[in-house]
Amino acid sequence: MCGIVGVVARGPVNQLLYDALLVLQHRGQDAAGIVTSEGASFHMHKAPGFVRDVFRTRNMRSLRGQMGIGHARYPTAGSASAAAEAQPLYVNSPFGIVLAHNGNLTNTEQLKTDLFREDLRHVNTNSDSEVLLNVLAHELQVAVNGRALDPAAIFQAVAGVHRRCRGAYAVVAMIAGFGLVAFRDPYGIRPIVFGKAETEKGTEYLVASESVALDTLGFELVRDVAPGEAILIDAEGNFFSQQCAQRVSLNPCIFEYVYLARPDSQIDGISVYQTRLNMGESLAEKVKREYRHLDIDVVIPIPDSSRPSAMQMANRLGLPYREGFIKNRYIGRTFIMPGQAVRKKSVRQKLNAIGQEFKGKNVLLVDDSIVRGTTSREIVQMARESGARRVFFASAAPPVRYPNVYGIDMPTRDELIATGRSDEQIAHEISADQLIYQDIEALVEDVRRVNPSVKEFETSCFSGKYVTGDVTADYLAGVEAQRGEDSASGDERSSTQLDLNLVMT
Repeated sequence: MCGIVGVVARGPVNQLLYDALLVLQHRGQDAAGIVTSEGASFHMHKAPGFVRDVFRTRNMRSLRGQMGIGHARYPTAGSASAAAEAQPLYVNSPFGIVLAHNGNLTNTEQLKTDLFREDLRHVNTNSDSEVLLNVLAHELQVAVNGRALDPAAIFQAVAGVHRRCRGAYAVVAMIAGFGLVAFRDPYGIRPIVFGKAETEKGTEYLVASESVALDTLGFELVRDVAPGEAILIDAEGNFFSQQCAQRVSLNPCIFEYVYLARPDSQIDGISVYQTRLNMGESLAEKVKREYRHLDIDVVIPIPDSSRPSAMQMANRLGLPYREGFIKNRYIGRTFIMPGQAVRKKSVRQKLNAIGQEFKGKNVLLVDDSIVRGTTSREIVQMARESGARRVFFASAAPPVRYPNVYGIDMPTRDELIATGRSDEQIAHEISADQLIYQDIEALVEDVRRVNPSVKEFETSCFSGKYVTGDVTADYLAGVEAQRGEDSASGDERSSTQLDLNLVMT
């Protein structure tokens, strides 16, 4: 779920890229990088850490040019080395190309073999983003075939990427001396939007993971990049677009609306904030239908992404809404921190309870989702230590029972608290008196009714249905084994191997 951005401006672009990455910091806190283009030369700076820590004044001064791309890294596939796999990534053949990628390829190993044996290209890291970059570079070499580089060749190369690459990918790339290209996988799983701003010197363009980057920098949202589509802005600011995939369907990741995206963003014409209000409404209706016996005194959100759902839920139930936890905003999002032990330690550093909101009360805690259960268990315990009489826990999302392989860091079965457990068993695991989950049908409808033209969503972590059609039990076992090797030094891991029933399309 990395943050990506690309800008073609009429003046220095470094500050625009930096500001956009700050806005997209929630999408990745492991590393950050910027590459700018000055004529046919690239200027790059990237390093592990938060955006504000990676870029100093001396770094910004060196990032010259009017075109550039940036990346905020969230580690998924590949090694845990933020330094080695920080993006953007670079190749110098057949042209100077830099690329930033959000998502995850599901056929990385086969592509590595093909690149080495057939394309005669070398991949130096375990990053699927480097694989994608080399596939693009090879396809561009084939498309050009000795002639001058033009938009037609670039669109042909992207079409080649679509033919070869499986999985989820939203990409911004830059070709030295030519322009900026952005494209999205044929299923439209990961988000990418573009906008423009009119200046005295001409039109400027900005491409980003979320519309909030456009809003805060004064760009007008034009639209989302369509599944399979590529857009190109050349160095002179000319805009081109073309559909590059033979078969496309829009299946945005529903977890973007549940947790990943900022509430002030729009993704595929759907307001993230409105979907979270809808989730609270439907969850309240479920409480009315099935849990009327609960004697709830107060509704308390787990900050921050559950607030809209909790507020709407309290309103529909006619109950007081209270802020019971204060968040330390200098601690990263625990969900995207690598390693179970790190997440557990961070919960109490991140949240502190306000005792008077819990003492002697039956509290309904509302969170956006429950993934590993580490955070939920610690929060329930904090509520009890603060004097809560009974603690009920509501999740605005359904149980996360299946791995996500499209760019979210929850790929193994034994990390998911809901896999192989009933709701009652999960409630026991997190020490809650009652656990209330959203229904998947309700969640899909909550999102769809904001924009009825979007018919389908990528819901694999809830449903086990993988839209790309190539995710098998053997594939998941391989991912799990690799992750076990990468995490052996730090993660708390269960020794229980759970069965997983896949629903394939």
